[in-house]
Amino acid sequence: MQILFDGDVHTDYNQIYVESRPDSDAAFETAFNGQVNGLCGGASPGFLYLSTGLHAGHVGFTVELHEEAPPVDNFWEDVVEVPFRPGSETLQVVQLFREAACSLAVPQVDLRVRYCAHGMDDAAPRHFVPDLEPILDRYLLQFWPAPPRADRVLRQTSAVAAHRHDWVRTLPPPPTPEEQAEAERRRAEAERQAQLEAQESWERMQAEMFWGGVRPSERLRNLQANVIGLAQLDRALVDTLAEADPDLQRSVARWATRRAWDAAGLSSLSWAAPALAALEHGEKLPAPFDDELGVWRMLLGEDREVQNVHVRTTGPPRIELPTNVDPQFAALPAIFAAVEADPLRAAVDALYAAAITFGHEYPLLLGELRRAFPALA
Repeated sequence: MQILFDGDVHTDYNQIYVESRPDSDAAFETAFNGQVNGLCGGASPGFLYLSTGLHAGHVGFTVELHEEAPPVDNFWEDVVEVPFRPGSETLQVVQLFREAACSLAVPQVDLRVRYCAHGMDDAAPRHFVPDLEPILDRYLLQFWPAPPRADRVLRQTSAVAAHRHDWVRTLPPPPTPEEQAEAERRRAEAERQAQLEAQESWERMQAEMFWGGVRPSERLRNLQANVIGLAQLDRALVDTLAEADPDLQRSVARWATRRAWDAAGLSSLSWAAPALAALEHGEKLPAPFDDELGVWRMLLGEDREVQNVHVRTTGPPRIELPTNVDPQFAALPAIFAAVEADPLRAAVDALYAAAITFGHEYPLLLGELRRAFPALA
């Protein structure tokens, strides 16, 4: 026999818990379902609800681990047993409004639990016993390995225990497996419906914020690209582009990359021009463009001889785009976008990079695009 704990534990509202599962907050609601004893609730897996005679204050509390069922000492006035299987090898003796009183190491197997009480009737009228006053009621919790079997009352002496036993026997019977399955089905259906409604609400909000109040196609909603950014510049173009055939989408990606690079001056850089040529011939990007991070390092290095060659216009922009973005930084991602496996994503991301490169002059870019590809007009 091992004594796992021997000391004082604080009770509030006549309750002490033994927990070994993460969702114990809800376990106490079903702890006494289908039981005949009202002192130790063991119907919730991995959880024990222990009733005390004292409403609030400190009580004596001992926990023992045995190899087999121990004899019942005559000192104990009320004795009950329940089946128990821990959810982990460490149990917590939990005081309702305080930190856990102690941790208990027990085997994670089927156990029998015996809960013994002494002095419940002496403690109940006091209601509250401060820590410095003598203890009025004491409790013993014993564990040993045993196959599951129904709870039982071994000894009943106090009026408190009698009242608790009478109360628990008035509870409705626990749900049948069929009722549990139906309740779980309803819970899952309610959760699914709530998720659908949340998704519907989110899509409505996105449509209002980013799509002019008209929801995009499923293809556009699921596209992992800068589709919202491009749609805010020209929603009709995005919808038309999404319906275009893959060859046209790929051609748009290449065209947008060329325009962005020309506008930013990247196409004239000696180390960059071969990549643009490879893209336009449908070939694999050469070094150093097989290492995107390395390309960024080159661009951020000393090779800055080409200046921005934007064409400026006095026409008012429709959308305020950032004015402090270096055009070369804005244009560079277009080439990596253009080689994406998904041709629509390639077109959207390359075209968006080109629009950022052009800045407030992006309407000129989109006008050129429609002239170059009449199918998008």
